[in-house]
Amino acid sequence: MNALAELDQVINFGLEEFTNLRISGSVAEVTPSYYRLTGLSHFIKLGECVGINHNGVAQLAEVVRIDAEAATVKTFEAQIAAGLGDQAYRVGPLHVAPDVSWKGRVIDALGRPIDSEGQLRRGEHAMPIEAAPPAALRRARVKTPVKTGVRMIDLFMPICAGQRIGVFAGSGVGKSTLLGMIAGSKGFDSVVISLVGERGREVREFLDDSLGQNRKLAVTVVATGDESPMMRRLAPKTAMTIAEFFRDRGEKVLLIVDSVTRFAHAARDVALAAGEPAVARGYAPSVFSDLPKLLERAGPGAEGSGSITGIFSVLVDGDDHNDPVADNIRGTLDGHIVLERAIADQGRFPAVNILTSISRLAQHVWTKEQQVLVSKLKAMIARYEDTRDLRLMGGYQPGQDLELDQAVTLVPQLYNAVLQSPSSPISRDAFQELAEALQAQ
Repeated sequence: MNALAELDQVINFGLEEFTNLRISGSVAEVTPSYYRLTGLSHFIKLGECVGINHNGVAQLAEVVRIDAEAATVKTFEAQIAAGLGDQAYRVGPLHVAPDVSWKGRVIDALGRPIDSEGQLRRGEHAMPIEAAPPAALRRARVKTPVKTGVRMIDLFMPICAGQRIGVFAGSGVGKSTLLGMIAGSKGFDSVVISLVGERGREVREFLDDSLGQNRKLAVTVVATGDESPMMRRLAPKTAMTIAEFFRDRGEKVLLIVDSVTRFAHAARDVALAAGEPAVARGYAPSVFSDLPKLLERAGPGAEGSGSITGIFSVLVDGDDHNDPVADNIRGTLDGHIVLERAIADQGRFPAVNILTSISRLAQHVWTKEQQVLVSKLKAMIARYEDTRDLRLMGGYQPGQDLELDQAVTLVPQLYNAVLQSPSSPISRDAFQELAEALQAQ
């Protein structure tokens, strides 16, 4: 047994030192969702990639399960094309080599350009797609306020550079529009965007309409809904790696992932193909460990480096905000912005529920006076919303409750003051603009 282990070490050393040397296996089983390879089990590791040669064309696949007889791999291609007996060989872990010149470019999850603007310049250092976050005690503190330009957020749920916050919404409630508005913020040096599982039509709309002129500052990683689960699972990791490159240069990076839910769906497909049991609404246990691994990579870097401010959209299935994925993500992030369909139906955009949204680092942004003001405004909004049914039934009589009278007068004016569309000017000073709007009314 020791001799076999030593032989394995020698062979692996040779594979790393001599690129013209490689171990090959063959395809032993083909299913609609994965391959089984023989001859490679003792030479590959979980998460590494293998190449499969089919009629002279190579397919890239990732190892998702290894046992003594064979290894299970899932291809990054949407179509299963290999056949029995096709040669398979070890490629190793995935890497990407970002460069500053990537700003303004659109790439796929494997780091290949898809924007017809020529080849990408390869950076000096290749970075692993699977990387660990900075050590907890070496990370810088999150204290520096940053303005998003979205009045609603800057007032009630302000964020700091290096914070991670989620945007929770059902479909069609204005989630992508809000993300596009945040992407236009002037408080960041670089923007990295990952569009996961989007409709092909929406990609151009997001790039041309939502980003607009800011597209030149953004690196966009796209994996549309028709691509394989492996590509949709990989896209946020590739985007995170690119964001880490800019962070290590000392920049303040804005990372937007739309959406983490579709990443979780893709991770579920991979886990089920690997034979994991489904434990919560069809999700395998590894999905709930993959989510914090991804999310924890965002945030402040080590002391002296930059930061990654993460905005992660969460598509709540059936508007159920207690969905297992949504609940897991909410507990990992530093705050959440909740978009409500009922608010969108009233024509109020962004359709943010002020009472259920929170930024856990707002105390580093607000002054004491602003904190007191926001608390009073929230209490007034809560009183206004709690008595909505009473007022609709005619049970409200002005003059009997002064606090309710004040809420009925001011809250509709407040709602109008925080309305904002992508074509509206970017907010410069949210509190000053709110005061001017209320005085004007």
